[in-house]
Amino acid sequence: MPSIAPQAVVFSHLPFEDLGSLEPELVRRGFAIRTVNVATAQFPLPAMERCDLLVVLGGPIGVYDSDDYPFLVGEIETLRKRLAERKPTLGICLGAQLMAAALGERVYPGNCGPEIGWFPLLPADPKPAPGWFAPDWFAPLLVKDLCVFHWHGDTFDLPAGAQHLARTELYENQAFAMEDYALALQFHPEVTEPGLERWYVGHASELRQRAVSISHLRAEAQTHAPALLNAAAQFWKLWLDYIL
Repeated sequence: MPSIAPQAVVFSHLPFEDLGSLEPELVRRGFAIRTVNVATAQFPLPAMERCDLLVVLGGPIGVYDSDDYPFLVGEIETLRKRLAERKPTLGICLGAQLMAAALGERVYPGNCGPEIGWFPLLPADPKPAPGWFAPDWFAPLLVKDLCVFHWHGDTFDLPAGAQHLARTELYENQAFAMEDYALALQFHPEVTEPGLERWYVGHASELRQRAVSISHLRAEAQTHAPALLNAAAQFWKLWLDYIL
């Protein structure tokens, strides 16, 4: 009998914030990918709770904006059930914040303002305890001189039982893992240089409001995106090997 392809479900908040560099690795592994526009989805979504991998992507709204965006309640409940059952789950940016909320933690505007642009990740603990080390699958994102892309203004408290993986100079909680089944990333390892061109258009109002130079972001992407693409390819492969 033919084997059934593994199912990856993607919770999308904006069409142009997509899987990016993660998609080729999922395709290589034979995943059938289904994208759900959560803004128009009818929760609950039992099939989404049972898929082989759930990926929750970024967006410009806050976890605390459920009065204006009621679907956030359904997203958090889906994540709460899925994480309780220890099913493979990935959250990026808003997705990471939703995971923190689903695990009972606070999500709130960061005291240091927005973090937009290319910055290096730092080890979670500047003075690690004896025996602490980043997991092998996360190591490609912590290599010296690598900058990853950030675009967020909110942050979150670290959930109980989570492994803290990374920080930046501005924000302490940039990544956490829940054992071998869930990963939350505040930053964007999935972005590509061509894909970011759509972000500059889609987020034009925010960039103008914050006086962020698009030409500077573009120049920084030309410098840093190729190295991130290579590092992310290694990272996605190693992480998927680990959780699946």
